[in-house]
Amino acid sequence: MDSEAVTKYSKLHAKPLGLFLQYGTAGFRCKAENLNHVMFRMGLLAVLRSKKTKSTIGVMVTASHNPEEDNGVKLIDPSGEMLAPTWEEHATFLANAEEPQLHCVLTEICQKEAVDLQNKAFIVIGRDTRPSSKELSQAAIDGVSVLGGQYKDYGLVTTPQLHYMVRCHNPYGTYGTPTVEGYYQKLSKAFLELTMQAASQMDGRGGLKIDCANGIGALKLKEMESYLSERLAIHLANDGREGKLNHMCGADFVKVHQKPPVGLQMNPGERCCSLDGDADRLVYYYVDTAGRFHLLDGDKIATLISTFLQELLIKAGQTLSFAVIQTAYANGSSTGYLEQTMKVPVHCAKTGVKHLHHKAQEFDIGIYFEANGHGTVLFSKAAEDKIRYQAKEEKDLQKREAAKMLENTIDLINQTVGDGLADMLVIEAILVLKNLTIAQWDALYTDLPNRQLKVKVADRRVISTTDAERRALAPPGLQEKIDHLTQKFKLARAFVRPSGTEDIVRVYAEADSQENADKLAHEVCLAVYHLAGGFGDPPKAV
Repeated sequence: MDSEAVTKYSKLHAKPLGLFLQYGTAGFRCKAENLNHVMFRMGLLAVLRSKKTKSTIGVMVTASHNPEEDNGVKLIDPSGEMLAPTWEEHATFLANAEEPQLHCVLTEICQKEAVDLQNKAFIVIGRDTRPSSKELSQAAIDGVSVLGGQYKDYGLVTTPQLHYMVRCHNPYGTYGTPTVEGYYQKLSKAFLELTMQAASQMDGRGGLKIDCANGIGALKLKEMESYLSERLAIHLANDGREGKLNHMCGADFVKVHQKPPVGLQMNPGERCCSLDGDADRLVYYYVDTAGRFHLLDGDKIATLISTFLQELLIKAGQTLSFAVIQTAYANGSSTGYLEQTMKVPVHCAKTGVKHLHHKAQEFDIGIYFEANGHGTVLFSKAAEDKIRYQAKEEKDLQKREAAKMLENTIDLINQTVGDGLADMLVIEAILVLKNLTIAQWDALYTDLPNRQLKVKVADRRVISTTDAERRALAPPGLQEKIDHLTQKFKLARAFVRPSGTEDIVRVYAEADSQENADKLAHEVCLAVYHLAGGFGDPPKAV
């Protein structure tokens, strides 16, 4: 390792004295002006990770659904997954080292992980459309270059596209062709084959209106549209020409505020959806003839996909283990519908994609979606091999047809991470194949009214949880208070969990009516404020 070169370049990307940042589930995120040194150092770390794994590693510059003035970075592991937890610790340690300690920290990581510095390193880099992203991505490239790593800069891509590129490189070409064109070709081929038998029905269904959050999704949808052979008519709103990224639009805004984004004209019964700023989240919605807004979030998406896959598995005669993985945020009605009506096993994991992804890997087919619309479907290697073999060799025509549809679904889904574009095509295919309107999909079950709020606290670490974050262990008395408050309402449930990135506590409540869900959420907020060191003014009623 050339310590002089590292020191020289590090001074060009100097760390502000005393600044501390934590690598969380989504990597590093904060105001863009505080990230230059972090980007440089994540370039360094990506090279070490690549040399350690003898694989291609990804560096994605994005802050997803955060405001435009924020930015962030995350590293992507060889199979397109989130960075391994021990390396998250190295990332935090490296990002926070003061300048004189930088070389020592790098050496320590190499020793701990037995990194052979003679190995080659190859890094792929992508960025979102934020004004700060180009300069920050150059800082990451500087970090890669100073340690002698080779790299490919994909420029403007969605986060899921970069995850896809990483997976395609490890080993090269087995998952797909590692180009943006290769991504579009793989998805469009699967979509067109899957919907072939229902092509005539698609004409009369009307187009899909897509809120692109003024982010990268708009650019990529415009590129992908020609690959879909006019099978799906799309109309883009918030495409970045006017509004600010994620401002009053995007999947997170729609989910949290439970109302449509600005800039999207809606007529009764029209299918509408929103991506987030880096296109890894997706929610659907519509207004009915009475003008009421209906949100179809990650729970509804998981239900639709699992119903479709279960029917195909039965038709194909496949006996594969199958489960839906949810978090504590999943609506109680969705859990009840899946378990009681569909007889699909449901498991609860801690909030955060890596926890859901890990749990989903325990099954032949694991479906996971967070309520916020981030999710995907994982197929084990054995399940995929069985399905592909049956699609080719099965003698029974009906079973072979079902297996072929399963095979196309495998190819349409981005198994590396939640992908708003891929998930959108899966949903559109299922709706046309099952001949469902968005209102009929919505009517599979009725969500319990719910409310999400947050409480500022002096130190979020005073809150600790158990049972996949559904119960509070500390501070003392908080869970007992939540239990007492919940008993006052019908069909009620509430939980609290600390934010992973800032000193706030997130509160979730559901009950038999919106009024009661709002009351319960507010009362739980007050309990958190008084028992967990609330900061500033007490929470106000919704």
